[in-house]
This record gives sequence, structure tokens and C-alpha cells, in this order.
Amino acid sequence: MRVIRGLHNLRAAHRGCVATIGNFDGVHRGHQAILQQCREHAARWSVPLTVVVFEPQPREFFAGDQAPPRLTRLREKVRLLRDFGAEQVLVLPFNDALRSLTGREFIDQVLIGGLGVKHLVVGDDFRFGCDRRGDFALLAEVGREQGFDVEHTRTFTVDDERVSSSRVRTLLASGNFSAAARLLGRAYSLHGRVVRDQQLGRTIGVPTANLPLMPQPLTLRGVYAVVAELENGERYPAVANVGFRPTVGSERPTLEVHLLDFKGDLYGQRMTVFPCARLRGEVKFDNLEALKAQIERDQARARHYLMAAIGGQNSADQENAEQDYSLPLASAPLGREAMSSSAMSSNAVSSNTIPSDSSSADDAADANNG
Repeated sequence: MRVIRGLHNLRAAHRGCVATIGNFDGVHRGHQAILQQCREHAARWSVPLTVVVFEPQPREFFAGDQAPPRLTRLREKVRLLRDFGAEQVLVLPFNDALRSLTGREFIDQVLIGGLGVKHLVVGDDFRFGCDRRGDFALLAEVGREQGFDVEHTRTFTVDDERVSSSRVRTLLASGNFSAAARLLGRAYSLHGRVVRDQQLGRTIGVPTANLPLMPQPLTLRGVYAVVAELENGERYPAVANVGFRPTVGSERPTLEVHLLDFKGDLYGQRMTVFPCARLRGEVKFDNLEALKAQIERDQARARHYLMAAIGGQNSADQENAEQDYSLPLASAPLGREAMSSSAMSSNAVSSNTIPSDSSSADDAADANNG
């Protein structure tokens, strides 16, 4: 797969393709349906499938911190696009130069002069250009003049509702990870490389793996029961904090993960974290002793939930292929129900690894809607 950063890096070998344009945030099942639609035409033309994305995303450029949180970083987005058939990804810097192009200039410079597009798939409500004249009708008109076809995306629905990135964000923010996975076609995850930080967790007996997050609005914020996957594919039950660590103070968002019953050095390793259930929001504690006591309660609740849910998955839930993401995904935030002392005990679990399994994918039409 080729990743092309900016129009100036386009070469003759990149020209002649089937293309689609959009944010593709999350690469959900609707996006995957668009990619399948494009693959069919790419096979007919015997040309590569090219996905055009923007960095930053347009709403991030205009709204800054008020823009919707991202579901996927660019690195992860490119990987997912590749997995679902994209052969080229053109990353266009969304800046003053790009936003100043008229609709016709965008078509001429990007689609015709840059990519030499043979067939274009976009949403029929796709808008572009500083003059706001860029729309499906203009694309179709220019396509007839210049000899390329323009086709609108097929609507993809789950439970009779169109799949969208905003719908996924709402489900994640509400703690409904099971429903979000149905729209994504896979369990939602966070990725990063473990770095050295203040190492405060070690001083209170709770060592954590720290993964820096991008300085952007957070999709999740709070404390979660999670499953952590290491580079070697092993998965561990864990508890994680996503946010700014108000008790110790932090200007940059961080993902802190404590692997239950794990001993070892994780510095420098890439880690994938699957949030499974929301335990609580972030709280500023008066002192480290109060923080430590709450962390111990969080660990017990995470352990209890993950192991009980995994045990249930081994029976009836595993029989439903659509729901089998091999992860214990909650459908709502965990309540504050009482737990027995045996369930709270750190000895409630004899094994600290979770079996890994493959997963699929999900999302729709707002991919081509900025």
C-alpha cells in the first residue's frame, strides 16, 4: 500500500484509479461498505483503489478543541483502510491553501490533474470548495466532460439507522461498547507505545504502562475495565485511566494501564487497549492514600467484571458470531452494585491471560461528508 502525503508527492504511477473522499474516521462498517463498492469498480477497471483523506480533518481545522473527538489516529486509519482494500491513501494537508480552492479547482487539481480518476464514489450530500459550489452535481457534470464516472455511496444501516462516526462516538461516550462494536465491526481500541513517565504508580504499589494520547478532544474519559494486548499477541485483564490525572496534574492526556497480575518491563512496547466497561469518571483526590484506595477498588471491580463476563462468553454468547469479538464488552456503564468479598478478592482469578481472536469491521455515509 502507498501513502502519499500531499499533491506534490503524486507521481505518474499514482494516476489512473478509482477514488473516494472523506474523513473515514473509525473506518466503521459504513466506510467498509464504501470501500467494497470501490473495490468492485477498481477490479472492473484494473486500477488501484485510492482513498483521499484530510489531515487535520476539516472540522478540526475550523473548530479546534470544539471538533468531535477522533475515533482513529491517522496511523490506525491508514492500517484499517489497507485492511479493507485501499491500495493508495492520499493524505491532503487541510490548510489555508487547500480550503481556498474553489470546487472546480479542487476537481481539476486533485481528481483530474493529480489522480487521473476513472471512477469516483462519494456521498450525494458531499460538499467542498471555498465557493460552496462543490457538490455531487458539479462532480457529475465535470465527470461527463472529462470522461470519469461519479457514483453516490450506498447507505449502510444497523437496526434501521444509518451507521455514522457520530453514532459510534455517542455509544462509546455512553459506555455502550457492545453496540459500538456492532457498528465498527470490531471492538473499539486505543493504541500507543509505552513511555517512561513520572513512575508515580510504582510508589503506591500500582505500576502503570503510560501511553501518550494526541492533544485532541478525547472520545473516552474516565476509568475503565480493559483488555491490554501486547506486541506478542498476549492479552491481559487490566484497568485503565483515560484523561488528565487530576490528582497529580497533567497538561497532556494520557492512557494509564495497570495490567492485573502482570510482572515485566513494557517500556518501548506498542500496546493495544480494548475498553470493555466504564467504571467511573475522573476524580481529584485529596492525597495519594485516597487515590491508592480508590485504585484498589477499581482493580477489584475490573477483575470481577472481566472474569465474570469472559466466563459467560464461553457459553451462549460465543455462539452468536456477530457478537463474538472475544472480548467482554459492556452495553452500559457498570453500576455501583455491591460485590461479595470473594469477588473482590485478588485471588478470584487463577489465570491472568485472555485468549485472543480475530475480528471484523463497520460504518457509513458520513465518511464522505467531511
